[in-house]
Amino acid sequence: MEYVLGVDLGTSAVKVLLVDQKGKVTAECSRDYPLYHEGPGYSEQDPDDWVRETKVALTDLVKQSGVLPDQIKGLSFSGQMHGLILLDEQMQPLRRAILWNDTRTSEECREIEERLGLKTLLDIAKNRALEGFTLPKLLWVKKHEPELFKKASVFLLPKDYVRYCLTGHIAMDLSDAAGTLLLDVAAKKWSDEIAKTFGLDPSLFPPLVESEAYIGDLNKKVAEETGLSVHMKVFAGGADNACGATGSGILSPGKTMCSIGTSGVVLSYEENDERDFNGKLHYFNHAKKNSFYSMGVTLAAGYSLGWFRKTFAAEQSFDHIIANISEVPCGSKGLLFTPYIVGERTPHADSQIRGSFLGVDATHTRWDFARSVIEGITFSLNESIKIMKESGQTITSILSIGGGAKSETWLQIQADVFNTPVVQLQNEQGPGLGAAMLAAVGCGWFDSLEACADAFIETEKTLEPIQENVERYEELFALYQQVYPQSQAISHGLQHFK
Repeated sequence: MEYVLGVDLGTSAVKVLLVDQKGKVTAECSRDYPLYHEGPGYSEQDPDDWVRETKVALTDLVKQSGVLPDQIKGLSFSGQMHGLILLDEQMQPLRRAILWNDTRTSEECREIEERLGLKTLLDIAKNRALEGFTLPKLLWVKKHEPELFKKASVFLLPKDYVRYCLTGHIAMDLSDAAGTLLLDVAAKKWSDEIAKTFGLDPSLFPPLVESEAYIGDLNKKVAEETGLSVHMKVFAGGADNACGATGSGILSPGKTMCSIGTSGVVLSYEENDERDFNGKLHYFNHAKKNSFYSMGVTLAAGYSLGWFRKTFAAEQSFDHIIANISEVPCGSKGLLFTPYIVGERTPHADSQIRGSFLGVDATHTRWDFARSVIEGITFSLNESIKIMKESGQTITSILSIGGGAKSETWLQIQADVFNTPVVQLQNEQGPGLGAAMLAAVGCGWFDSLEACADAFIETEKTLEPIQENVERYEELFALYQQVYPQSQAISHGLQHFK
């Protein structure tokens, strides 16, 4: 038996999967690393923490699996998007990485849309300028840390730096580059117009490759440290959402995915770059060659449920909370929650909007509140699905992954709110499996990602919408959609009291 490795470089931890030729995960290992919040809205990590913990995870995995190094043929990556790493001429980080969830760049976002023009930005980069993206971060460093910026020789995204440290080769794949606001998404090249508008030297931009591209073999030092073979091939990999879609089989028209983790994502496969959402949804290059995906984001999906548990039910497990909400009727007895507790992304790009409970009365219990949180998260995700459907996108079923797919109660709520059958996978491993699939195709095990998906991905069950619940949720969703416009001014005003 031969194996490949999928390395998922997340925000809180790196997770490594060892996958055999049948798609079975035979071993896995994860390692945490710290976040640094040294100012309002700041979120940073030390790139060398990622490298160190990735090496430790690989070492531990090799030891616990008992697999011989020569049996592990390839490795590829999934990585957190948008984060900025600046390297000097010696290829050393000049500062901590500024992450996707860092919100210090509101002024730079306004500058981008004003100087370049929103229409031009959407025509080229297919996305609006939001605080999470990479270009605003580059402009922030250029403005606030000019001496440091002058020393920069290249910028990378998180997984690209780790891959460089494993192979010695610099590159960035298209699916991750699409999240920088510097890529001409349709042409699949760096945008000269955007670079020129903001005075960025093209030498800062790394070479572009496809996600399946072979980058190089593992370098000798890393092989000795981890117990892996120097002949193991390393492939480019992709952005976490592109890899999550790949690992869920979202590789052909009509396929749509709902992923509920810390944030929530609705992602739909796109054959070409022609669909125009006018900036309401993200539009990125896929990990599959010559394809794209549209995507909506709920910033605080699982994070909202975690916040509720920590604040109101710390002594309870998530399983216990879910068990109790199954006893609460659809609609949470007239209680409505908006999950804007850290701002919102789709369809309201608003970092200052804040969450709310509406309809609270003296009869409500904490389990009513808990169910309303889950329903509110699902309503937020449904806003993205609604935009997709109204654009003419065909959505025949929705594949659910992440924390929201581990509970049949929440899966049923998704089916009812989305008014669409929801599919649960038997062996859901998210972005890490997608990364392993890129390595499997790169190693020649399969002719295509679709063939790999047919071998690796199995369906567990499909939950159909319950018509009575669908009708009730349609009424509640109409009320939910009224909350943002009616609470926006209040939320923004309350920011002055923090």
